[in-house]
Amino acid sequence: MTMKRISDEDGEEKWAKHYSSNHQILLVGEGDFSFSVSLATSFGSASNIVASSLDSYDVLIKKYKRAKRNLEILDSFGAQLLHGVDSTKMKLDAYLRMRKFDRIVYNFPHAGFLGKESDHLVIMMHRSLVRGFFRNASGMLRRNGEVHVTHKTACPYYCWNIKELATQYCLTLLECVKFKIKDYPGYKNKRGDGRNPDHPFPLGKCSTFKFILSSKAKKLSTSKHRNPQQPQEIPLQRANERFAMNPFPVMMNKECFRVFKEYFNHACSSSGESHDNLPYRDQDMLKIGYERYNAENNGKPLDGYVCLVEELRKVSRQRVAFLRNWLLEIAHQYLSVQVRPEKRLA
Repeated sequence: MTMKRISDEDGEEKWAKHYSSNHQILLVGEGDFSFSVSLATSFGSASNIVASSLDSYDVLIKKYKRAKRNLEILDSFGAQLLHGVDSTKMKLDAYLRMRKFDRIVYNFPHAGFLGKESDHLVIMMHRSLVRGFFRNASGMLRRNGEVHVTHKTACPYYCWNIKELATQYCLTLLECVKFKIKDYPGYKNKRGDGRNPDHPFPLGKCSTFKFILSSKAKKLSTSKHRNPQQPQEIPLQRANERFAMNPFPVMMNKECFRVFKEYFNHACSSSGESHDNLPYRDQDMLKIGYERYNAENNGKPLDGYVCLVEELRKVSRQRVAFLRNWLLEIAHQYLSVQVRPEKRLA
């Protein structure tokens, strides 16, 4: 049976709960893309939808039995489909970096099954994921756009405190509404990780949190637009993003990045932020790497671990040097704008 795209000849606006066929919508972290299909079916088109997943296409169709069919349906509806998109780095994507959206949607963000959901370090990993998403999404909104995160609200999930994370990136809560899966016919929530990624997870109490840019952020954006000659502040996160485009060039041992991946992600996402705003420390991320190595090597001598730590130190020194040069470059640009030749008296 061939899927035929439904045409909306009269151009009438159609709604699926919070989402309109007139919205430019970015869907982040899609599982089997069934949520995207639900919206597309309701609209009769998906020309306004960009649907993305962290998984590659090959991994996706192996992980979810309905994924291939869902992607075919979305393609026939005219959706833009992206794979291998990291929600914490999505504004660097070649396609997304030039786009702005009315709605950016992330349903049930989850960093993976790393232990008990109530464990402190596990909660910190989830918070790091959501923080990175907000950092990117806040700069990808159209005027009056909204960022939507659907999230469990029972214990221990409320410990993520996503409202507080959003405020760190000039996003303020517009409203919080109960999530009902029946509002999205055909949507199947998926675990996405672990032994049974294609299985659903119990929803329990959950809500959709809607965020908008705070008035302070809007005023700052307007001010920069009116004063194009004024030098703009370039935060350290920008430097980390530039560094990440050529990730850790001196590191020959890929095992180092695998073992200490949480540390690297934390370092790139937290630079320039006050330690008071961070729920965890560098030492916590290093501890995760140590525990991973120790578990995989089942108590064997730690000679290999010591070598990886030395490799980590080498990469860290290079990163510090890179950031120092970046800041000097910013200072030079700022001074070149501020210093003006004095006028001679007639």
